[in-house]
Amino acid sequence: MISTLLVLTAMLAAPAPWQIATFQTDITIPVGHACMGGGVKPASEIVDPLYALGVVLLGPEKPVVWVTVDWCEVRNDAYDHWRSALAEAAGTTPDRVLHTSVHQHDAPVIDYAAQSLLDEAGYPGALCDSDFARACVERTAAALKEALKSPRPVTHYGIGQAKVKQVTSNRRVVLDDGTVTYGRGSATRDPKLSEKDEGIIDPWLKTLSFWDGDRPLAALSAYSTHPMSYYGQGGVSADFVGMARAKRQAEMPDVFQMYFTGCSGDTTAGKFNDGAPENRPVLAERMYEGMKAAWENTVCYPLEQVIFRKAPLYLEPKNFGGYSEEDALATLANESAPTFHRNLAAMTLSWRKRVAEGRAIDVPAVDFGHARFLILPGESFVGYQLLAQGMSPQAPVVVAGFGECAPGYIPTAAASAEDYNEDKWCWVEPGAEPLITDALALALDGR
Repeated sequence: MISTLLVLTAMLAAPAPWQIATFQTDITIPVGHACMGGGVKPASEIVDPLYALGVVLLGPEKPVVWVTVDWCEVRNDAYDHWRSALAEAAGTTPDRVLHTSVHQHDAPVIDYAAQSLLDEAGYPGALCDSDFARACVERTAAALKEALKSPRPVTHYGIGQAKVKQVTSNRRVVLDDGTVTYGRGSATRDPKLSEKDEGIIDPWLKTLSFWDGDRPLAALSAYSTHPMSYYGQGGVSADFVGMARAKRQAEMPDVFQMYFTGCSGDTTAGKFNDGAPENRPVLAERMYEGMKAAWENTVCYPLEQVIFRKAPLYLEPKNFGGYSEEDALATLANESAPTFHRNLAAMTLSWRKRVAEGRAIDVPAVDFGHARFLILPGESFVGYQLLAQGMSPQAPVVVAGFGECAPGYIPTAAASAEDYNEDKWCWVEPGAEPLITDALALALDGR
């Protein structure tokens, strides 16, 4: 049973200054579109649709927008396009648009500048269809604007949490001979890896909710795990997290459901999943049970403050392993290089251009008093999520990863010491941890 602090005097008070509007758009990629940046087979069938889902919170200050997209990643100028277009539609500023990707792999990686470089090199559509992506942004902005015609009052917010059982584990495994591997991926068939314990994870799914009196309006849930059961064969899908979200939406049709993937660079379902298709609904049911339990554990508070903070984050581009500007240009020009390698090179150049222009990554946080919501960039490791929560002992922090995705993997100092920055999907030099630590302190507490 939901525990609340709803009191009669609050419900009889003057109209609340807060309102929300919810919106959604189908952003399913067409058959033939690249998936996971060209690293797996392109889309050959649509198993289930991909969505952009969003909430706008209106109040005395400029609106705050939350939006998740069922895409693998949104990077650089494409990420800026999403935030600027939705900000214009909502009448706010781009920094107050909290945009994240859910990060399913049978879904697209969108980077306009990278694809433009590939176009010039003679590889149209190798990474993404930028025209299609731009059209999705504009349709979502239109849906947001339409939703603002019928906002609903908000008097309270809620926060609940529950443990998710047998879904996630850390990539890192210490083998019997003492060697370390990060080889426990989303699907793991090696018993030497799956039999080891979960490792460092955040077992808690957290749900932030908005209420009008005792009527729930929206639920924003977040959990740290790569959201793939199986992938790579062309079947476009929101995967098991999308299934869990859809089941919650079906049983609570009046409560708008959103799901955010937490900091999951090093967390996957690998201990509990061997990649068999029949595991997808099993993982979905476990996620659903976590969402349901978090909802049942919700405590509500009067909505009295919405404090928005952000911190600038500057990460250094990786200069080794083929990720220097010179190496990326050479790979892009190499006609015999695999398509995926050229795509990685183009994304390298797009990211380096952003950094060279001095454009910081925003680390935004919204402080409600008894709960906070925070976004970190790219595939930040779960240690950063745990660090953020440790900095806020007085209020649970709902943490989403996969904001600006251009940095790729962002290992902790411990993982960097074990050479995780060597990975091909990592665009940053070692040394991110103190920079993120400082950004978290500023975003969460203004210090």
